[in-house]
Amino acid sequence: MRALRFDDLGQHTDVLRLRNGQSLTVRFVEPRDAEALQNYFRSLSVGSRYKRFLGAMRELPETELGHFVHPGEDDRFSVIALMTINGFETIVGEARYGFEPDTASFEFGLSVDDRWQGQGIGSALLRNLECRAAAFGAARVFGDTLRSNDVMLGLARKSGFAFAPTPNDWKLVRFEKHTGVAPQDIPCASWKLAAVSRHLPSASLAG
Repeated sequence: MRALRFDDLGQHTDVLRLRNGQSLTVRFVEPRDAEALQNYFRSLSVGSRYKRFLGAMRELPETELGHFVHPGEDDRFSVIALMTINGFETIVGEARYGFEPDTASFEFGLSVDDRWQGQGIGSALLRNLECRAAAFGAARVFGDTLRSNDVMLGLARKSGFAFAPTPNDWKLVRFEKHTGVAPQDIPCASWKLAAVSRHLPSASLAG
């Protein structure tokens, strides 16, 4: 993978529909989002931050925040999920992921604002991540979470993931799904296009 050019980002903005009919926009994080993203993490409950980062953390360290807001750096990508609330575009969720070509594995972690949990945001974001994984040609999608994280485990179970111990860490459990979606069958329009383009000899990798 390569770091994305900023003129690539807009074509990979996805507008999703939640079960209550509201729209959820998922797009890559950009440097201009740094303050809003940090405020999002600060607004999470202590428990939610602990589960997201697998340890106590009040906010992202500046170095880590810098990694979050530069898509493609270190072969990792970050996205934010946004809704219009009281007339303002507001971050209600986020995810960070990476693809390992040698093992065709797609690893991710995500969070949803405590105030907006139970609205289907996590499920919609996870489905979008699966589209991104399929566009990369991933054979396996997985994540690790605390054994006590009932919300994430429930989301993974509902989404068809299987569970196994996380290697070398008894406190965590791994949720994993094997994928095999053909490019033309990817249910997200922008990522279907990216996958099809990836298979064209004259096209460069999109995303």
